Amino acid sequence: MSERSWMEPIVERVVSQTLESHASQLRSEIVRKVMEEVEAQAPSAAVQSSSGAASADLARAIAEIQTGSSQKEILRSLLDNCARYAARTALFVVKGSHASGWQGRGFSSADALRDFTLDAQASAVSRAINDRIVVSASGADFDSRFLQEFGSPTSGEAKVLPLLLKDKVAALVYVDGGTDGTGQVDSGAIELIVLATSAWLEVNSLRKQVHKEPIAEASTAAPVAAAPEPALNDPFAAHAPSHAMAAVASAEASAPVASAAVAEPPAAAEPIAVEVPPAAAAPAEVPAASTEDQDTHRKAQRFARLLVDEIKLYNQAKVAEGRKHKDLYDRLKETIEKSRATYQKRYGSTVASSGNYFQHELVRSLAEDDISIMGTNFKH
Repeated sequence: MSERSWMEPIVERVVSQTLESHASQLRSEIVRKVMEEVEAQAPSAAVQSSSGAASADLARAIAEIQTGSSQKEILRSLLDNCARYAARTALFVVKGSHASGWQGRGFSSADALRDFTLDAQASAVSRAINDRIVVSASGADFDSRFLQEFGSPTSGEAKVLPLLLKDKVAALVYVDGGTDGTGQVDSGAIELIVLATSAWLEVNSLRKQVHKEPIAEASTAAPVAAAPEPALNDPFAAHAPSHAMAAVASAEASAPVASAAVAEPPAAAEPIAVEVPPAAAAPAEVPAASTEDQDTHRKAQRFARLLVDEIKLYNQAKVAEGRKHKDLYDRLKETIEKSRATYQKRYGSTVASSGNYFQHELVRSLAEDDISIMGTNFKH
């Protein structure tokens, strides 16, 4: 028997016995090392878990806002969800130079808040409306009457956020940490909720305008570009203070007739209605025709604008990428063709078919007057 053959069994036996005798110790050492690593990572994991939970809560808040189908439902949901991130929150409707209380959460007197008009000269109020920015308001910067009536926040600071619709401040959202010292304000979450509400109000309004004929049309003698878009019903009219309504009415009555088109709308008009701005120039000349035919052309042109604006709102990322890479039609083909079918169903068999307004609006608005942006597969 060779030297190797008789030594192998001995080595195997000694190694096996040694491993068996240390197995329990090795297991304990491995467990100890693993637990040390887990404990070292635990704080980071807890932060990640907390961050994930917060993101999920915020996503649910935004989803709840987007379930609203009317402006009242959307704005009530806005207040309900802001109340998760602040002890007190209130919405003030901006009409002319007035910001009037609509509803609030966390205040002891809801009725008093509803009839309260903010001091437009207060620094925080003025900056939020005129500069359209989120303002951190100390007691000296905010409305002193408001703080006297409803109490100053214990932290000494509040936030005033503008609710923007089509670059216009339609309302102010006020939030603070409350008067008992226990509340906190999550400014980041509230800013995101307000932004999401603004976007959803615009989308909701466009949806209704796209699928509904305008209630009132401009005079047939007026240029197509000057035709105003219809406003929705005012969810705040029943709650606006009488003195604010009277002031707005007075301002309208004294305004020159020539400026009627830009005057502040009366109380019955929607203060936060989204208006799709008219085109800078008509995409095509309205052919000379009867008054009725001209009216049809105007409606078709407006409807085309609404459809394309809706495409832009729902597909902002694709629009940006498509413009950058000049393949916009390929990225939005399905959406564009669905909207085209909607347009054709309504106006394809009318006198407006000769205007080809939907096609013109795609180039004018979606491609910013550069047809090459639509890509080579876009049919002229």
